[in-house]
Amino acid sequence: MDEGLGAAERLARGTPLGSALDTTDPASWVALDAEVRTPGFRIADSLPTRHRLRSLPPGPPSPVVEPVIALALCHPNGRVRSAALERAAGSRQLRPLLAIRCADWAGPVRDRAQALLADVPGTELIALSGLILFLRRRDRGGFAFTLLEGALRKGPDADVRALLTSGDREVRRFGHGLAIDRRLLTAAELARTAVGATDDVRLQILCAEAALARTDGGDHEEVVVPLLSARSAMVRSAGVTGLRRTGRHEKAVPHLADRSAMVRACARYVLRQAGIDPLPLYRSMCAEPAARPPAAAGLGECGGPPEADTLSALTAHPLAAVRAHAVSGLRALDAVRSERVEPLLDDPVPAVVRAAARALRPYAAGLDEGRLRARLAPDRLPATRKAARLLLDAQLLARERGHSGL
Repeated sequence: MDEGLGAAERLARGTPLGSALDTTDPASWVALDAEVRTPGFRIADSLPTRHRLRSLPPGPPSPVVEPVIALALCHPNGRVRSAALERAAGSRQLRPLLAIRCADWAGPVRDRAQALLADVPGTELIALSGLILFLRRRDRGGFAFTLLEGALRKGPDADVRALLTSGDREVRRFGHGLAIDRRLLTAAELARTAVGATDDVRLQILCAEAALARTDGGDHEEVVVPLLSARSAMVRSAGVTGLRRTGRHEKAVPHLADRSAMVRACARYVLRQAGIDPLPLYRSMCAEPAARPPAAAGLGECGGPPEADTLSALTAHPLAAVRAHAVSGLRALDAVRSERVEPLLDDPVPAVVRAAARALRPYAAGLDEGRLRARLAPDRLPATRKAARLLLDAQLLARERGHSGL
């Protein structure tokens, strides 16, 4: 591509479509349309006219002709866009712009583009999936989506499966939704997708929920067990909930000490559904907290005032993870005492310092300002300095509002 030039400028110079823009990126086509509709002085005189379109060779557009028609399809003048539609109808390379024109602001252009796109075979619309899903966000972007969805719901299974591995995240989500509706994937396949989709929370949830909806006691190992081992807390939560569906409530016990509060809450729910009180289990875990440090946080989440002494003692535990989770447990209990937690701002482990800062923030107005400012010294650890700044800011805000610390 010519450096420093926009796609429209490159096309105006005769650069082939594939070299002028990234034809695989929906945003590139939309950007081209916007660029031509508001042309700069460098290409305003280079845009094709209807007379130029009539003078082009008949038949399917050649690579030399395609740039001219592409510019015409984006022309600010609706009559030029309309004339270009007829020339673009037989060109797969120009179909992305045909799809864009289906959402055109001019009624006659939009109607003709929609009629032409409706004649495109359903299997050939798949190549436009990313752009069509992109255009669906527009006010008039539903027509092309309806065509695509209808073709995929009625077409071969292979057409839907082709979307599942697309490099476009929206296309993958759309494809999995269709595959779930058409029951093209087994519960085990959906569970594996939920576990593997580490970069897409929405897809994780979609597939995990669909996998569990099809789960019974017989496929526990293939569905629930993989979900329980996922990196994503959302997926692990679904797996814990699945233990209830498969009648294995007692297997939720280890997940009472999951690193995620959401998973811990799901584990408590599953156990209570089986009549098991999680509080004694937490107390037992906290007797040897080094084995399951998050149990300290869980104890605070479901315990009462009697647990405050246990958690306060654990803030001095030699294992940093236990100290951090004990502070989180005190915070959940609303049992934070600054004289116990404030010294942890000087802890050598950043995770403990962060937990202490979060716990102390509601009580910032009552903290000693001098001690906080002393923690800003250059010789203090970065986590300590950051926590001190956060608490000093919270202290100032609280005092301005007339609050007092506890």
